[in-house]
Amino acid sequence: MKKQILTLAAMFIAIQTFAQKFDLQGQRGARGLMPENTIPGMIKAIEFGVNTLVMNTVISKDKQVVLSQEPYFNAEISLKPDGKAISLKDQKKYNIYKMNYEEVKKFDVGSKIHNRYPGQQKFSAYKPLLGETIDSVEAYVKLNRLQKPNYSIETKLIPKGDGEFQPEPGEFVDLIMEVVKSKKLEKRVTIQSFDIRTLQYLHEHYPKIKTGLLIDEKENFENNIQELGFNPTVYSPYSVLVGKSLVDRCHDAGIKIIPWTINSTKEMKYLIGLGVDGLVTDYPNLFKAAYLTEK
Repeated sequence: MKKQILTLAAMFIAIQTFAQKFDLQGQRGARGLMPENTIPGMIKAIEFGVNTLVMNTVISKDKQVVLSQEPYFNAEISLKPDGKAISLKDQKKYNIYKMNYEEVKKFDVGSKIHNRYPGQQKFSAYKPLLGETIDSVEAYVKLNRLQKPNYSIETKLIPKGDGEFQPEPGEFVDLIMEVVKSKKLEKRVTIQSFDIRTLQYLHEHYPKIKTGLLIDEKENFENNIQELGFNPTVYSPYSVLVGKSLVDRCHDAGIKIIPWTINSTKEMKYLIGLGVDGLVTDYPNLFKAAYLTEK
């Protein structure tokens, strides 16, 4: 019995040590378990031990930084203030960049059944402000004496959408950085994007802030870095694009590689074995099991 206890204790220490080095990132909080980009979703991810909270941001008409995957109300998850559904063909009419935040907050993005995530807990929820989200998370970890998380904040821009669905990239970044600096979180924030204009502006004007280049198509790693114009802190490709060669090329360049979005223990185990520096998941509750099977 004593030997078993010591073995379990050693295993627990090993998990804790690995978890501190490996960057487990909760996608939109814990999207598989809770409504995405909501404060309860971020808290749930913290409960499952994520190191980094991944959140998407858009800008409202009154220049507020709002958590949202799209700069409009996605028909898949949204209900109008009167409780009625939004049709797919009409969803872009509910443009957040054309609404003041008080109007945005009236929409429900937590009650509708999500066909792709049937296990989500359902409740009425709204799209929170970035600053409000950070305050809530920081208060939660302080109250529960937990490790402070990092924040990976994505700028969601629609191609050719400047002026219609979003401000130009420089203003977008400045608005996010106003919040980040007011919360004194510069050392715990990474700004990531598929839109390289965002990252280029950030690198020029806020060179101490970590950057993450998101990749969703099979493209040459060196070409991506050359187009960006500098080495980002993190290279974050779609998981199916990741092999040992890409991991090695990132590390040879001094860049961390953190793929997205990994939602099975089998794939988590595979990527851990390749030597990735972290992973993004909708189900942070699966990570411990994946790590144990890898060992």
